[in-house]
Amino acid sequence: MEAGNKKTLVLGASENPSRYSFLAINKLRRHQHPVAAIGRKTGRVLDVDITTEKKPIDTVDTVTLYLNPTHQKEYYDYILSLRPKRIIFNPGTENAELYDLAKSNGIQPLEACTLVMLSTGQY
Repeated sequence: MEAGNKKTLVLGASENPSRYSFLAINKLRRHQHPVAAIGRKTGRVLDVDITTEKKPIDTVDTVTLYLNPTHQKEYYDYILSLRPKRIIFNPGTENAELYDLAKSNGIQPLEACTLVMLSTGQY
C-alpha cells in the first residue's frame, strides 16, 4: 500500500516511550501517515501534538485504539462522528459494543495490531 495516505487518529496516545501508542505514532509517521492524537495528558511525539480535546478532524481513515473498553465509552459518539473507514482494536482494547456500533455505521472494525499491520505492509 502507498505510504502517507491514511490519516490516523491514535486514541489513548501517550508520550511515554514504553507505551504501545507511542510506538504506533512513531511507526505511523515513519510510514508517512498523517497522525492526530488524543490522550489523557497533552504532549508531543515527533511532530504530533497530543491533545485531550475531541476536536473535529477531517477525512480520518483509521481510528486506532489504545484505550481499554471502559474508557472508550466516552468516545463512542466522537469516533462515529469522524466517519472513519475502520477502527483498529489493538490487543486489550477489544469491545463488542463499539465493534457492533462501528459495523452498524458502515465502519470496518478490526481486531488487530497497528504495529504488526505496519510491519507487514497490511496497513
